[in-house]
Amino acid sequence: MLSVSHLKKYFPVTGGIFLRRKGWVHAVDDVSFSVNRGETLGVVGESGCGKTTLGRCIMGLYTPSSGQIQVDGTFLGKQDRPRRKAFARTVQLIFQDPFESLDARQTVRQILLEKYQIHGWAPQKAEADLAHLMETVGLSPGDLIKYPHEFSGGQRQRIGIARAVSMSPELIICDEPVSALDVSVQSKILNLLLALQQDLGLTYVFISHDLSVVRHISDRIIVMYLGKVMEMAPADSLYQTPHHPYTQALLSAVPVIDPGSKPPPIILKGEVPSAEHPPKGCRFSTRCPHVQKICHETAPELNVDKHHPDHYTACFFFDNHG
Repeated sequence: MLSVSHLKKYFPVTGGIFLRRKGWVHAVDDVSFSVNRGETLGVVGESGCGKTTLGRCIMGLYTPSSGQIQVDGTFLGKQDRPRRKAFARTVQLIFQDPFESLDARQTVRQILLEKYQIHGWAPQKAEADLAHLMETVGLSPGDLIKYPHEFSGGQRQRIGIARAVSMSPELIICDEPVSALDVSVQSKILNLLLALQQDLGLTYVFISHDLSVVRHISDRIIVMYLGKVMEMAPADSLYQTPHHPYTQALLSAVPVIDPGSKPPPIILKGEVPSAEHPPKGCRFSTRCPHVQKICHETAPELNVDKHHPDHYTACFFFDNHG
């Protein structure tokens, strides 16, 4: 369904009176992966690792600096208006903040009708579809006359999900869709996403910083750090046998009901380097507890674990500390 090959996205850094370019922010730097139809790929990492930029490149909201993105057999590039509209029906986005992503001056009907109007639906057909759409996401057709401020956070995100699935897309980019919600509401939204995936045959790229949430919904997971993929594996394999030191540190910090049942968290030293001046070798070399000389000089490639053919790690020594 989705293929990303050597994707890079750099943002210029300007300064001075004439705003001359002084450098580049390496937001996404040589990232490659694929997503099968009907699969959920989780993308995790700390703030600033490039996961949201990656999602926006797939959506076509950002133009990649280099690399290729292929969605359902079609390469994403410069498109004319008809092709852009067709692409918008194939790929949709669920925003992170349900409080900011809905127009407070419009009713739910106006918010949802906008897409039908853009894609040329007949008014009567669009109105009939709205009632079914509201029921699909667990809301009442009577809610169509309300404004966003009349709903709770979870209900607003359901409206955002309804907007995303209204054009029957095949791929949905979920950009931290539950991070702004209470924990009690998060599970309901996740279960709704899983039910919609089953009923509509959807493919998800699920972006989050919450490893517990990602484990619940993902088939495979990629771990990003400073624009690079550190590890990529099936969800169960990643959580049971994390190979990369960064993944191990992230998982060690996940809260559990019985803290005595797991080892103490791994405390990483130092700060995340600037994406404008990333380390020459491994991006994680400045904080890695197992760093060696080669880590500062050469960037490791994603290498497959010979014992787990679907488990890839960008580390020279993962066999020693995995």
